[in-house]
Amino acid sequence: MEIHIKEAADKIGLPAHTLRYYEQEGLLPYINRDENGNRIFNEADLLWLELIVCLRKTDIPLAELRAIVELTKEGDRTATQRKQIFEKHKEKMMEKQRDLDNAFIKIDLKIEYYNDLENKYNKDHK
Repeated sequence: MEIHIKEAADKIGLPAHTLRYYEQEGLLPYINRDENGNRIFNEADLLWLELIVCLRKTDIPLAELRAIVELTKEGDRTATQRKQIFEKHKEKMMEKQRDLDNAFIKIDLKIEYYNDLENKYNKDHK
């Protein structure tokens, strides 16, 4: 399966200009082009883009993605370094999750406080 950038963008759920940007940033080093110079995406490209989208949602820096791409180009001997990048990023995500969990607790407490106020107000004004 080979598709052009518009179709790839639609499948991934990103604008085509974002895919072009990712390519300019060195995140899509294996994109082929047709005889007219148009980008051609295959299944492996789409899988990689899905991973990029996933990682970007977790706020991974572009520099770390670039490092993964560069290490990937060097072959399997860099698997340990790539794994370390993912492990470090996962730890950052876990720390952020702990912060979010604490924020949810505080927000829930505030909602509970306002529910109590509403209930008291409604009871007093009946």
